[in-house]
Amino acid sequence: MPPKTCALCENAKAILKRPKTGQQICKDCFFYVFETEVHNTITQANLFARGDRVAIGASGGKDSTVLAYVLKTLNERYHYGLHLFLLSIDEGITGYRDDSLETVKRNQQQYDMPLKILSYDELYGWTMDRIVSQIGKKNNCTFCGVFRRQALDRGAAVLNVDHIVTGHNADDIAETVLMNIMRGDIARLGRCTSIVTQGEDTIKRSKPFKYAYEKEIVMYAYFKKLDYFSTECIYSPDAYRGHARTFLKDLEAARPSAIIDIIHSGEAFEIREEIKATQKIQQTCKRCGYMSSNDLCKACTLLEGLERGMASSGITDRARKKLDAEGPLPENLRTIPFYQPPSGNPNPTITIES
Repeated sequence: MPPKTCALCENAKAILKRPKTGQQICKDCFFYVFETEVHNTITQANLFARGDRVAIGASGGKDSTVLAYVLKTLNERYHYGLHLFLLSIDEGITGYRDDSLETVKRNQQQYDMPLKILSYDELYGWTMDRIVSQIGKKNNCTFCGVFRRQALDRGAAVLNVDHIVTGHNADDIAETVLMNIMRGDIARLGRCTSIVTQGEDTIKRSKPFKYAYEKEIVMYAYFKKLDYFSTECIYSPDAYRGHARTFLKDLEAARPSAIIDIIHSGEAFEIREEIKATQKIQQTCKRCGYMSSNDLCKACTLLEGLERGMASSGITDRARKKLDAEGPLPENLRTIPFYQPPSGNPNPTITIES
C-alpha cells in the first residue's frame, strides 16, 4: 500500500497520526496545528497583555521545555510583546532534580531567557530527601505540592513578574477532575479546570497547554529534537494521582476524546450557592503572609510539624489538633520568610542564574 498523503496539506507524506484527532499528517503540518491551537487557547482566554513579564515554570521535563519553546516561538510570530523568564524550583531530590536542572540551564542558553532557581532548602530549610527520610513515601507528594506552589509564587515575586505559566496539559487536568471526584473534593472540583487562577495576594497563573494532549507534546518534543529530561520523580510512583492516570489511559485507549470530554464535564460543574456559603474565606497567613483559608497556611503548618518532629500532624485537620496541643511555636524553630508580593517596579534588582 502506498504511503498516505497528509490530510491537511495533501502534498507531503503523512508520517504521524494525531492522538487528539486521528488525522494522518506530515511533520510540518503537525508543528503548525499544534502551535496554532496553543495560540488560539491563549488568545481566546486573553491570557496575556502586551508588556507582561511572564515566568515559565521550568522543570526540565517535556511539558515545560515544549512550553518555553512554543511561547518563545509564538511571542515572536504574533508579536505578543512578552518578557519571558524561566523559573525553576529545586526540591532537593538527589539523582532527579539536580539532573533536570542541568537541562533547564541548557534551555536557558538555547532559548536566551533569564533563569531564576529557588530551592526548598533556601526557603524552608528542608529538602525533599530529608522530608522523605522522616515521613516515608506515603504523604511526600502532599508536602512537595504545597511547598512547590508557594515557592513558585515567591520566586515569581523575586522576578517581579505579572504572570506564571505552567506546563499542565489536558491529561493532567482530566486526571485532576477524576481525583477530585474520587475524593469528593467539591471546593477543588469547582476550580480545577480553570485556565487562569489568581488569589488576591498571589500572582496570576495560567495553563496554555490546557487542551494539548500529553502524547502530542511528546511528539512535538521528539520531532523538534528539543533538549528535555525524561525521568519521572523517584518519589512519585506511590502518588494517588497515579491511579487516576492509569484509569485515564485505559479510557483514552478505548475513546481518545475521553480526555477532552472529562475536561468539558469539569467545566460544566457548578457549585450550589449553599455549598459555596460553607467554604472558608481566603485570608492571609499570620505567620508568613501568604494566602490561606486558616490562621496558618498549609506550608507553615507542614513546616512546623517537620520542625517539631511531628511531620504527619500537619497533613489533616484532626492531626493538626495534636500539633496545637504542643503549645506556641518555640523561637528556635525555622519559619518561612514573610511573603512580599511583586513590587510593581519593572526593573527590580534580581539575581539571575548564570
